[in-house]
Amino acid sequence: MSNPTHQSAPTQFVEANGVRFAYRRFGKKEGVPLVFIPHILGNLDSWDPSVTDGLAQGQEVILFDNAGIASSSGEVPDTFAAMARDAGAFIDALHLTKVDILGFSIGSMIAQNVALERPDLVRKLVIVGSAPRDGDGIPLTPESQAIFTNKYGNLDDFWIDGFFTASPESQAAGRAFLKRRDARVVDRDAPINENVQPAQFAALQEWGNPIGERFAYLKNIKIPVLVAGGKSDIIFYTINSFYLEQNLPNAQLIVYPDAAHGSLFQYPGLFVEHTTIFLRGEANVIQ
Repeated sequence: MSNPTHQSAPTQFVEANGVRFAYRRFGKKEGVPLVFIPHILGNLDSWDPSVTDGLAQGQEVILFDNAGIASSSGEVPDTFAAMARDAGAFIDALHLTKVDILGFSIGSMIAQNVALERPDLVRKLVIVGSAPRDGDGIPLTPESQAIFTNKYGNLDDFWIDGFFTASPESQAAGRAFLKRRDARVVDRDAPINENVQPAQFAALQEWGNPIGERFAYLKNIKIPVLVAGGKSDIIFYTINSFYLEQNLPNAQLIVYPDAAHGSLFQYPGLFVEHTTIFLRGEANVIQ
């Protein structure tokens, strides 16, 4: 029997804190597992197989729906801190004592909170399309406000506008990503229900509120962090990635050219290469 991949890994369930979490796991079962936390309105089927399968070559990959998302039961909390506690409960339910975490978009805010609250649990952190608390343009930039309020006839256009730039190259990369994303035809995840977006927006709103000295909390995330993003991110402005790199004690930054919020989906091969180097600890600086 062949080893499971992004397309074939079965959906499994585990219970913790009264929530039945849906998850999939696949890849090399050695070392520290890599837990993925997705973007707004994302579920198990929102990831790029080129990214997940690529990273699964080096370590086990675990995708999951947090509380209230898609096939998981429960309610979506209205803060990233509470979402992080649910994520930690899920990881504990799998009896994992050390993980790496890859958080994309709002998943990166949840990941920051897991690292803050559970420094014993998280070995390394990868945050993509991210922003610190009270970052520029939080909760919504004018551009993201326009995207979220637009009445799209085709939902794919919503993701293209949010994740990719207007250049022909980026647009083509976006369409290619959507084909890869949607290639799984069996055991698809449940759709996102109407209660998810309001709770996630409320969490974004709370993330825009300052607490103490701006960015000071980042000094408490002492583990190695890879910050990655696109040069032209309109969802969370790219300057936020620089704020993260400058204020995290042990961070390195990669900014991809002609890329927006979905840089990891526009450059999946390059992103996997950079992330693999970082997670393996083969270099202090990624060239």
